[in-house]
Amino acid sequence: MKPTLPLLALAAALLAAPAHAADPVTDAMVAAYAPYRAALFRTNSKAQAESEQAVAQAQLAWKALVERFAARPPAPYDRDAAFGPTLAQVAAVYDRAAVEVRERKLAEAHETLEQARDLMADLRRRNQVVVYSDHMNAYHEVMEHVLIDGPQMLAAPQGAGLLLAQTGALEYLARQLRSEAPPALRGDADFMSLLQAVEASVAALKTALLAQDMAAVRDAMGKLKPPYSRMFLKFG
Repeated sequence: MKPTLPLLALAAALLAAPAHAADPVTDAMVAAYAPYRAALFRTNSKAQAESEQAVAQAQLAWKALVERFAARPPAPYDRDAAFGPTLAQVAAVYDRAAVEVRERKLAEAHETLEQARDLMADLRRRNQVVVYSDHMNAYHEVMEHVLIDGPQMLAAPQGAGLLLAQTGALEYLARQLRSEAPPALRGDADFMSLLQAVEASVAALKTALLAQDMAAVRDAMGKLKPPYSRMFLKFG
C-alpha cells in the first residue's frame, strides 16, 4: 500500500515533534503509539480497508522514529545495547501484520500487532521509563486473564472466590489508571468519562461476585472489555 499524503504528513510531524516527556525517544514512542492503537482496534473490528490504512500509518510512524533515533539514541536509551534491535523487531512486527492484513487475515494480524506492545513496554521497562500506557497495559493483562480464565474459575470449587481475588487486582489497577493519570488527562472530560466507565465495569463485577449472583457475574464479565477498549483507543 503506497503512503498517502496524510501518512507522509504524520511522519513529518513525528520527526519534528518537540519533547514533552522525559526524553525525545519516549515522546516519539508515545506519538507513534496512537496509530498503533488504531491498527489494533481496526484489525480487531474486522474492517479490511480501515485495517490496511491503520497498519500503514503505524508502520510509517515507527519508521520515522527509527530513522531519527536508531543510530544514536539519547539518554536513557543510549546505554541499551538492544535498543536498535528492538526497534527493528517492532518494525518487523508491523511488516508481518501488513502482509497478513493484505491477505485478509485480520485476526492473525491483530495477534501479531499485540507483540509490538510487549516489545515497546519491555524497551521502556529495562530503561526505567514509565508512561501512562504501561498502566493501561497492566490493567489489560489482568482483564484478559479474567475474561479468558474466569468461566473456568467459576466452574471450579470455590471458583467465585478465586475470581473475586482477580477482580480485586483489577480494581487496584483501575485505581492506578486514575491516580497515575497526568494532570492533562485528569482535566479532560472525555478521559474522565471513559475512566469512570472502566471503574464502573469492575465495580459491577465485584458487586455480582459478593452477591454470589452467577448470572450477574457472567453479564458483568461480558461488559468489562468494551469500556477499556474505548479508553485504550483514545488514551491508552
